[in-house]
Amino acid sequence: MSESGVSNGEKVAFHGAPVNRAVTPGGHPVDTSQPAFPVYHRKFANPAPLGLMGFAGTTFFLSMINVQARHVTIPNVVVGLALGYGGLAQLLAGMWEFAAGNTFGATAFSSYGAFWLSFAAIYIPDSGILAAFEGEEGQLVSSVGIYLATWFIFTTLMLICTLRSSWGLIALFFFLDITFLLLMAGEFTENVKVHKAGGAFGIITAFIAWYVGLAGILTPDNSFFVLPVGEIRRG
Repeated sequence: MSESGVSNGEKVAFHGAPVNRAVTPGGHPVDTSQPAFPVYHRKFANPAPLGLMGFAGTTFFLSMINVQARHVTIPNVVVGLALGYGGLAQLLAGMWEFAAGNTFGATAFSSYGAFWLSFAAIYIPDSGILAAFEGEEGQLVSSVGIYLATWFIFTTLMLICTLRSSWGLIALFFFLDITFLLLMAGEFTENVKVHKAGGAFGIITAFIAWYVGLAGILTPDNSFFVLPVGEIRRG
């Protein structure tokens, strides 16, 4: 390694990681991975809190409907929230995570943003989804159950990817996984109590997402305190 810290075929180490892996290409003076572009420092804000807040808010609202809070059972009001906050805002957060080099965040936020957009589409009359099942309520229930099973599988995969990150993220994806499992079971069994249990776990999931999102916003520069997320040390 030379005095400047550059070794053959490797960029200067940045917090223990090669520069080309730790920062956006072009964002470090010694990064030559984009030779056709001028070298300059890029500074991206953290898009994760936006994605987490959008997910938390929409999940909390729908979960309150699922537990039949104030005897509300019709979920259609969630469409606007699912399209704008849980859907579009979270999808944008996922795209910005791609730019920031966070593959996990990009995959999770983009996917759950797409989940909320697809969920909203079910209740938009012009989509024709609910109309296609008129007179076939049994098929509708089974189809929604399979839809939720798809997201249960995806969430399980995401949970595996968090096991060396932080206890906050592990808790978030664990409770979300249980939420999808219970909602799926509630649809397949048509059991209201199981469905309500899924809503209760969804509320817990939402508060965990709010907590982790807030932890990503609070810094010594803007707050008198910060929130721990239980980062897991990698031995």
